[in-house]
Amino acid sequence: FVFPPATGVIRTALHNMDREAREHYSVVIQAKDMAGQVGGLSGSTTVNITLTDVNDNPPRFPQKHYQLYVPESAQVGSAVGKIKANDADTGSNADMKYTIINGDGSGVFSISTDKETREGILSLKKPLNYEKKKSYTLNIEGANTHLDFRFSHLGPFKDVTMLKIIVGDVDEPPLFTMPSYVMEVHENAKIGTAVGTVTAQDPDTANSLVRYFVDHNTEEDRYFTIDASTGTIKTAKIFDREETPWYNITVAASEIDNPGLVSHVPVGIRILDVNDNPPELAREYEIVVCENAKPGQVIQTISATDKDNSANGARFHFSLDEGLSMNPNFSLRNNEDNTASILTRRRRYSRTTQDVYYLPVLISDGGTPPLSSSSTLTIRVCACERDGRVRTCHAEAFLSSAGLSTGALIAILLCVVILLAIVVLFITLRRSKKEPLIISEEDVRENVVTYDDEGGGEEDTEAFDITALRNPSAAEELKYRRDIRPEVKHVPRHHPSSSLDSIDVQEFIKQRLAEADMDPSVPPYDSLQTYAYEGHRSEAGSISSLDSATTHSDQDYNYLGDWGPEFKKLAELYGEIESERTT
Repeated sequence: FVFPPATGVIRTALHNMDREAREHYSVVIQAKDMAGQVGGLSGSTTVNITLTDVNDNPPRFPQKHYQLYVPESAQVGSAVGKIKANDADTGSNADMKYTIINGDGSGVFSISTDKETREGILSLKKPLNYEKKKSYTLNIEGANTHLDFRFSHLGPFKDVTMLKIIVGDVDEPPLFTMPSYVMEVHENAKIGTAVGTVTAQDPDTANSLVRYFVDHNTEEDRYFTIDASTGTIKTAKIFDREETPWYNITVAASEIDNPGLVSHVPVGIRILDVNDNPPELAREYEIVVCENAKPGQVIQTISATDKDNSANGARFHFSLDEGLSMNPNFSLRNNEDNTASILTRRRRYSRTTQDVYYLPVLISDGGTPPLSSSSTLTIRVCACERDGRVRTCHAEAFLSSAGLSTGALIAILLCVVILLAIVVLFITLRRSKKEPLIISEEDVRENVVTYDDEGGGEEDTEAFDITALRNPSAAEELKYRRDIRPEVKHVPRHHPSSSLDSIDVQEFIKQRLAEADMDPSVPPYDSLQTYAYEGHRSEAGSISSLDSATTHSDQDYNYLGDWGPEFKKLAELYGEIESERTT
């Protein structure tokens, strides 16, 4: 560099300076006063100079021949290799684009440029097949995208290299002869009917044997079977086209030597139609004929439908049932367009004579073999206006002839329902009414129930055993509690027998009390036990009434009459006994 003192401008001193050879320079500049004479002062500074880049270097491949290995199993669209041309420039001056200019692999491979690394990315456009082509040759060009025409004399700013691609052999799964199959089978075909055959081969040079099977992923795949050796598909059920007209299954093929390599192919099976459904009326027809109809009048046009396709039943023929005699009331005309017309044959129809007519119609199709069905049309006779509008039919006419309207019938029905409800209510009240308990006029108490029968008194000894009362030891062995039902059996207790005269009542009661206390079946509450035996040597004498029948009492019962009307009967009873004694 030069620095003329008078200008203060730094200038280059060399021609064609090269940034690629040296990019940075440092220049020291000194300034002196007193015109540089001795004794003057001076100062210096350093100037750093950087050369900027221009596109003066074309790209160059390091090698003129490259070789790349790609297996035939590589996926289409995947990157299989990279290539790069060197450029000494930097920045945008080093940007380049890679292209395939010729070669037999230009239709199989493609190349793109990575702008970050400035590399060429080689990708696969079509699948490789080692058995068909084992290698490809590509001529790849790398060229700058930003040219500086000032340096065009330095040569073309691009370079070309040759790339040879070697295809590697890989054990591949079997390959079907078609990407998909479409087969057909007639409905109602027997189980085991052959539908079609699929074919697959081993693409490798070994040409291994192939085994076929149906991929049972869906329910439809179970309706067909396939021969593992030949690939013949057969039916596994009887099909109905009207139910399902089409089935889709998936067939798989694998090598016998390497079952892990499997390929699949879709198979569509169309069910062909067979004329197995007779035609039928398109809908339920409600046909009405007016009472004032004229002969030859069209009262209804009918049509038919068939579940089979148009090849087996699109043409329908209508006729009356030939097995019956000629219908005197109606006729049928085939319109030759898959419809038929019902016509009247006579004049005047009467609802009172006949309100409903039945017309059997025979419908046949044009399939092979032809099928037919019979349907019965119901024709009602109705009263119509002059313009043909229906006014009323037989149901309303019946009500009119009876002289009762719909409102009158509803009123009658409502009255019957109310009457039945009243009857049911009356019966319920009668059953729920209670009879009074008091039947005696003399007894004014409401909580006393009276009975007319009287007991036998002291002379009635038939209801009990008097011996058991007088001799308690006689019932010693069979003595049970009457207030509860014992839950456990008692071990029988044996006591030494003693005579009646030696029994002490007080000891007897204490003994029974002790037994009751020790009895495990006694409930946890007090109970009253009564013993009908009286002691002896009482100073007051006996108070029992058992022997009173042999003695005469001197008691006066006249005071019973002063007790009121409640004791009137008792006073009269004892009054009669007293009078008998006095007489």
